[in-house]
Amino acid sequence: MIDDEKPLPVPHGERTETAGHGRTVLKSSPYVSIVGALPGAGRIQIMSLPTGGPGRRTLLAGSVSLATAYLAGCSSDEAVNMAAPTPTTGASPGSPKAAYERLMNGNRRWVTGALQHPDRDPARRELLAAKQQPYGVVLSCIDSRVPPELVFDTGLGDLYVMRTGGQAVGPVVTGSVEYGPMTSGTPLIVVLGHQRCGAVSAAYKSLREGKPLPGNLQAIVQALRSAYEQAARERSADPVDAMTRAQVKLTADALRGNHDLAPLVSKGTLAVVSAYYSLDTGQVEVLNGAPA
Repeated sequence: MIDDEKPLPVPHGERTETAGHGRTVLKSSPYVSIVGALPGAGRIQIMSLPTGGPGRRTLLAGSVSLATAYLAGCSSDEAVNMAAPTPTTGASPGSPKAAYERLMNGNRRWVTGALQHPDRDPARRELLAAKQQPYGVVLSCIDSRVPPELVFDTGLGDLYVMRTGGQAVGPVVTGSVEYGPMTSGTPLIVVLGHQRCGAVSAAYKSLREGKPLPGNLQAIVQALRSAYEQAARERSADPVDAMTRAQVKLTADALRGNHDLAPLVSKGTLAVVSAYYSLDTGQVEVLNGAPA
């Protein structure tokens, strides 16, 4: 039986821990700390009070109340997201269709919030230490709101990712995209544009007004010129959005017809997909090139 009026004793010779009540008492401190383990938070100090103050029952009741309040503040979705990541998924998809389906399934999880966080455990890290074999290449924008690994709910070793302003390409970027398919048989390339792209918007304004952007930003403008011209011909109500969609389709078409990649596409061992990401919904819309 716990005496509510009796203050907790504080040993002055050593640090002690009592697992039953989660108490930690330090020689150097005249305080007693109630320590608990909460989901996703590890061991945290819930409260720290003078040892000459309230009794055992008061302290325990206070710690339970605080812990209960903490847990009550967690929604069911947060509880799910605090779960351990899904274990390593095993072998990478070997065909364009299988790779495409895995990637799009991941995006559906991203949209609904039913994330698995696959391939992020120590076993996966150890498996990839000697060799990698990603099943997809994603060329996307630098925008901080569109990280491909999150948008497609993927993990370590799943994707080669290249990010440039407005998906602008040049020899180095193209070579980086080619690396996976040409060296390890990566079966899928996705060129991913997105809603309200700042880089495309800046390039559009620069080209429309004939005012070059400073420094190397002008290189992005020049790389997006073809998309600007196509969007201008379409006379869309939202020319920046039309330019973004034109850019990803033009880039995907160029990669699909690339001297080195075209033979792989013809054999059916590689698919090049153009896609568009909605910032509002999180959904990836496929524009063309989805494998049959």
